[in-house]
Amino acid sequence: MGGQSRRQLRKGAVLPTRTPLADFDSRYSDPGASATDWEPAREILATTELSWLTTVRPDGRPHTTPLITVWHDGAVHFCTGPEERKHKNLDANPYVVLAAGPNAYADGLDVVLEGEAVPVRDRGKLADLAEAWVAKYGEEWRFDVAADGFRHGSGEGVADVFRIEPRTAFAFGKDPYSQTAFRFG
Repeated sequence: MGGQSRRQLRKGAVLPTRTPLADFDSRYSDPGASATDWEPAREILATTELSWLTTVRPDGRPHTTPLITVWHDGAVHFCTGPEERKHKNLDANPYVVLAAGPNAYADGLDVVLEGEAVPVRDRGKLADLAEAWVAKYGEEWRFDVAADGFRHGSGEGVADVFRIEPRTAFAFGKDPYSQTAFRFG
Protein backbone atom coordinates (compact mmCIF):
# COMPACT_ATOMS: atom_id res chain seq x y z
CA MET A 1 0.00 0.00 0.00
CA GLY A 2 2.87 2.38 -0.59
CA GLY A 3 3.60 2.98 3.09
CA GLN A 4 0.03 3.95 3.95
CA SER A 5 -1.63 2.07 6.76
CA ARG A 6 -5.14 0.63 6.46
CA ARG A 7 -6.21 3.13 9.13
CA GLN A 8 -4.99 6.07 6.99
CA LEU A 9 -6.77 4.60 3.98
CA ARG A 10 -10.04 4.40 5.89
CA LYS A 11 -9.74 8.07 6.82
CA GLY A 12 -9.93 9.00 3.14
CA ALA A 13 -6.31 8.79 1.98
CA VAL A 14 -6.16 8.15 -1.75
CA LEU A 15 -4.10 5.43 -3.31
CA PRO A 16 -2.26 6.48 -6.45
CA THR A 17 -3.94 5.49 -9.69
CA ARG A 18 -2.56 2.14 -10.74
CA THR A 19 -2.97 -0.16 -13.68
CA PRO A 20 -3.87 -3.68 -12.57
CA LEU A 21 -2.30 -6.87 -13.85
CA ALA A 22 -4.47 -8.55 -16.52
CA ASP A 23 -5.01 -12.30 -16.71
CA PHE A 24 -6.82 -13.60 -19.81
CA ASP A 25 -8.89 -16.75 -19.23
CA SER A 26 -9.08 -18.73 -22.48
CA ARG A 27 -11.39 -21.33 -20.87
CA TYR A 28 -14.26 -18.82 -21.00
CA SER A 29 -13.29 -17.07 -24.21
CA ASP A 30 -13.82 -17.64 -27.92
CA PRO A 31 -10.89 -18.98 -29.95
CA GLY A 32 -8.92 -16.03 -31.24
CA ALA A 33 -10.18 -13.67 -28.50
CA SER A 34 -7.64 -11.72 -26.50
CA ALA A 35 -7.41 -10.03 -23.13
CA THR A 36 -9.33 -6.82 -22.57
CA ASP A 37 -7.10 -3.86 -21.71
CA TRP A 38 -7.81 -2.06 -18.43
CA GLU A 39 -8.72 1.24 -20.13
CA PRO A 40 -11.96 0.00 -21.80
CA ALA A 41 -12.96 -1.71 -18.54
CA ARG A 42 -12.24 1.48 -16.58
CA GLU A 43 -14.25 3.45 -19.15
CA ILE A 44 -17.28 1.21 -18.52
CA LEU A 45 -16.97 1.87 -14.78
CA ALA A 46 -16.75 5.60 -15.48
CA THR A 47 -19.58 5.97 -17.98
CA THR A 48 -22.26 3.41 -17.10
CA GLU A 49 -25.36 5.28 -15.94
CA LEU A 50 -26.63 2.56 -13.61
CA SER A 51 -24.54 0.04 -11.71
CA TRP A 52 -25.52 -2.84 -9.43
CA LEU A 53 -23.96 -2.96 -5.96
CA THR A 54 -23.90 -6.15 -3.89
CA THR A 55 -23.24 -5.99 -0.16
CA VAL A 56 -23.50 -8.72 2.49
CA ARG A 57 -26.11 -8.63 5.24
CA PRO A 58 -24.95 -9.33 8.80
CA ASP A 59 -26.49 -12.82 8.55
CA GLY A 60 -24.43 -13.56 5.39
CA ARG A 61 -27.19 -13.18 2.79
CA PRO A 62 -26.35 -11.00 -0.23
CA HIS A 63 -28.17 -7.75 -1.00
CA THR A 64 -28.05 -6.20 -4.48
CA THR A 65 -29.39 -2.81 -5.49
CA PRO A 66 -29.10 -0.50 -8.50
CA LEU A 67 -27.43 2.86 -7.93
CA ILE A 68 -25.65 5.69 -9.69
CA THR A 69 -21.89 5.99 -9.40
CA VAL A 70 -19.08 8.27 -10.49
CA TRP A 71 -15.48 7.56 -11.40
CA HIS A 72 -13.20 10.08 -9.74
CA ASP A 73 -9.58 10.09 -8.65
CA GLY A 74 -8.97 6.55 -9.91
CA ALA A 75 -11.95 4.80 -8.29
CA VAL A 76 -15.71 4.24 -8.34
CA HIS A 77 -17.72 6.22 -5.76
CA PHE A 78 -21.30 5.87 -4.56
CA CYS A 79 -23.42 7.33 -1.78
CA THR A 80 -26.07 5.93 0.54
CA GLY A 81 -27.99 7.07 3.59
CA PRO A 82 -27.30 5.47 6.98
CA GLU A 83 -30.86 4.10 7.13
CA GLU A 84 -30.50 2.17 3.85
CA ARG A 85 -29.92 -1.60 3.84
CA LYS A 86 -26.64 -1.33 1.91
CA HIS A 87 -25.24 1.14 4.47
CA LYS A 88 -26.20 -1.12 7.36
CA ASN A 89 -24.51 -3.99 5.55
CA LEU A 90 -21.35 -1.91 5.03
CA ASP A 91 -21.26 -1.14 8.75
CA ALA A 92 -20.79 -4.88 9.37
CA ASN A 93 -18.76 -5.82 6.27
CA PRO A 94 -17.10 -3.29 3.94
CA TYR A 95 -16.55 -5.67 1.01
CA VAL A 96 -18.66 -5.12 -2.10
CA VAL A 97 -19.15 -6.27 -5.67
CA LEU A 98 -20.19 -3.72 -8.30
CA ALA A 99 -21.42 -4.72 -11.77
CA ALA A 100 -21.54 -2.24 -14.66
CA GLY A 101 -22.00 -2.32 -18.40
CA PRO A 102 -24.70 -2.55 -21.06
CA ASN A 103 -26.00 -5.88 -19.71
CA ALA A 104 -26.60 -7.12 -23.25
CA TYR A 105 -26.27 -10.73 -24.33
CA ALA A 106 -24.05 -10.37 -27.40
CA ASP A 107 -22.76 -6.81 -27.42
CA GLY A 108 -20.52 -4.60 -25.34
CA LEU A 109 -18.40 -5.14 -22.27
CA ASP A 110 -19.61 -5.91 -18.75
CA VAL A 111 -17.32 -5.26 -15.79
CA VAL A 112 -17.51 -6.66 -12.26
CA LEU A 113 -15.44 -4.90 -9.60
CA GLU A 114 -14.66 -6.46 -6.21
CA GLY A 115 -13.28 -4.34 -3.41
CA GLU A 116 -13.67 -2.56 -0.11
CA ALA A 117 -16.04 0.38 0.36
CA VAL A 118 -14.11 3.07 2.24
CA PRO A 119 -15.91 6.18 3.56
CA VAL A 120 -14.87 9.54 2.10
CA ARG A 121 -14.86 12.25 4.79
CA ASP A 122 -12.55 14.95 3.44
CA ARG A 123 -14.66 18.03 2.58
CA GLY A 124 -12.46 18.95 -0.39
CA LYS A 125 -12.82 15.47 -1.90
CA LEU A 126 -16.55 15.53 -1.19
CA ALA A 127 -16.87 18.87 -3.01
CA ASP A 128 -15.01 17.44 -6.02
CA LEU A 129 -17.25 14.36 -5.97
CA ALA A 130 -20.40 16.48 -5.78
CA GLU A 131 -19.26 18.22 -8.97
CA ALA A 132 -18.51 14.84 -10.58
CA TRP A 133 -22.12 13.73 -9.92
CA VAL A 134 -23.47 16.89 -11.59
CA ALA A 135 -21.08 16.49 -14.54
CA LYS A 136 -22.28 12.92 -15.12
CA TYR A 137 -25.98 13.08 -14.20
CA GLY A 138 -26.96 16.76 -14.42
CA GLU A 139 -28.46 19.21 -11.96
CA GLU A 140 -31.01 16.69 -10.70
CA TRP A 141 -28.14 15.06 -8.86
CA ARG A 142 -26.54 18.15 -7.33
CA PHE A 143 -25.41 17.36 -3.81
CA ASP A 144 -24.48 19.87 -1.14
CA VAL A 145 -21.49 18.94 0.99
CA ALA A 146 -22.66 18.50 4.58
CA ALA A 147 -21.04 17.18 7.72
CA ASP A 148 -18.97 14.26 6.38
CA GLY A 149 -21.29 13.52 3.46
CA PHE A 150 -23.88 14.75 0.97
CA ARG A 151 -27.25 16.40 1.37
CA HIS A 152 -29.54 16.17 -1.68
CA GLY A 153 -31.81 19.16 -2.37
CA SER A 154 -34.17 19.97 0.45
CA GLY A 155 -33.81 16.54 2.05
CA GLU A 156 -32.97 16.49 5.71
CA GLY A 157 -30.83 13.35 5.73
CA VAL A 158 -27.14 13.18 4.99
CA ALA A 159 -25.78 10.43 2.75
CA ASP A 160 -22.35 8.95 3.30
CA VAL A 161 -20.02 8.73 0.31
CA PHE A 162 -17.89 5.64 -0.31
CA ARG A 163 -14.90 4.95 -2.54
CA ILE A 164 -14.44 1.37 -3.74
CA GLU A 165 -10.82 0.36 -3.26
CA PRO A 166 -10.47 -2.34 -5.93
CA ARG A 167 -9.06 -5.78 -5.25
CA THR A 168 -10.12 -7.65 -8.41
CA ALA A 169 -12.12 -6.82 -11.52
CA PHE A 170 -13.44 -8.97 -14.33
CA ALA A 171 -14.17 -7.85 -17.90
CA PHE A 172 -16.64 -9.95 -19.88
CA GLY A 173 -16.32 -9.13 -23.57
CA LYS A 174 -18.75 -10.15 -26.28
CA ASP A 175 -18.25 -10.51 -30.00
CA PRO A 176 -15.92 -12.27 -29.46
CA TYR A 177 -16.65 -13.60 -25.98
CA SER A 178 -13.71 -13.12 -23.64
CA GLN A 179 -12.98 -13.05 -19.95
CA THR A 180 -10.15 -11.06 -18.38
CA ALA A 181 -9.38 -10.83 -14.67
CA PHE A 182 -7.60 -7.76 -13.29
CA ARG A 183 -5.63 -7.95 -10.05
CA PHE A 184 -4.82 -4.81 -8.10
CA GLY A 185 -1.66 -5.05 -6.07
